[in-house]
Amino acid sequence: MKKTLLVLSLLTFSVSLLGQNFDNQIEKLVAQTEKDVIEWRHWFHQNAELSNREFKTAERIVQILTDIGYKPQTGIAKTGVVAILEGGKPGPVVGLRADIDGLPVKERVDIPWASKQMGEYNGEQVPVMHACGHDTHISILLGVAKMLYEIKDQVPGTVKFIFQPAEEGAPKGEEGGAELMVKEGVLKNPDVDAIFGLHINAQTPVGTLKVRPEGILAAVNSMRIDIKGKQAHGSAPWDGIDPVVTAAQIINNLQSIVSRNMKLTEAPAVITIGAIHGGVRYNIIPEDLYMLGTIRTLDPDMRTQILQRIREVATKTAESNNAEVEVWIDSGYPVTYNQPELYEQMLPSLQRAAGEENVEFIKPITGAEDFSFFQQEIPGLFFFVGGCPPDRDPKKVSGHHTPDFYVDDSGMKLGMKAMMGLTLDYMSK
Repeated sequence: MKKTLLVLSLLTFSVSLLGQNFDNQIEKLVAQTEKDVIEWRHWFHQNAELSNREFKTAERIVQILTDIGYKPQTGIAKTGVVAILEGGKPGPVVGLRADIDGLPVKERVDIPWASKQMGEYNGEQVPVMHACGHDTHISILLGVAKMLYEIKDQVPGTVKFIFQPAEEGAPKGEEGGAELMVKEGVLKNPDVDAIFGLHINAQTPVGTLKVRPEGILAAVNSMRIDIKGKQAHGSAPWDGIDPVVTAAQIINNLQSIVSRNMKLTEAPAVITIGAIHGGVRYNIIPEDLYMLGTIRTLDPDMRTQILQRIREVATKTAESNNAEVEVWIDSGYPVTYNQPELYEQMLPSLQRAAGEENVEFIKPITGAEDFSFFQQEIPGLFFFVGGCPPDRDPKKVSGHHTPDFYVDDSGMKLGMKAMMGLTLDYMSK
């Protein structure tokens, strides 16, 4: 009995020492790689490109991966890039994903590597900026690819690095993003067992991680509502059918869907009209107009009910004004869902990377992410990494998708540590 206890004690010691050695090794690798990652980040930031148009971005990713020693695959989901690392020992296949597209936003941040790029969006020339931090995601994943390549003989499994275009949505009339990558078989050959993804966050302090089990980000649907009336002079509205008044009533009535039809103690939901287009002159009632909006849900049944009620409310409200209406709602993204079993298994890895006190359990967020398409196929874990510099108040910094959005280079270090820890720990377990 004493001999058995001694063997178990030594075995426990050796396992914990292995873990400690791995952590020390990761720390050294991150320190050695950070300079390259920052340099890459600045390049990607300066050369931001829109969804499905990430041509220079993809070329640069391929160049860096090739220089490391990989043989990357290109042209996946239009501009996506994939590289595979076969470890020196048998084990599971882990997927690591970074999104690579920018946004039609003009940068106002005063930094030497600010974006001055232009692109075409909905037929118009627009400024382009990495206003959501995807430039850091690319660079973090490239850093992880470099570090894992340096210790590939010790890696007990296979890693598939997925550089995904069009997370912000494919251009009108095109497919793209994670959904298209899945359709084209990115999770196959070799079959991925689990996938990890991160998102840097401007309102989270550097050195902090945020995560939760189950739904962490909402499902999203975009909608368009077309209203047709009858044009008339503004001084004689009784001669026409006013689509502007009809639109105003529809907007008000849509808000009652969430406030009066949804059981909000179960899950939050949001319906927002973000744009109205119609009319050309102050004294002319236009013949028609259209509205654009977004729908955010965290419960599948509520999502179904809301989409149905939007059509009913818009149709009945238009009928009450003698107007005609058409409602178009896209298929959208599903809920970004962290499988509870995978969350429980990998939470210690995140706590070890950041320190237990620096991993925050958060409530669901009504933003959306097409990482959810990967999670529909296989277990996946998605989490947030702090990008707010220590000298700034996270509550006062500019948000994502804005001209003044900024995340600090120093935030990428923890992103690399977390992805390395998740990969190696998952393989070991």
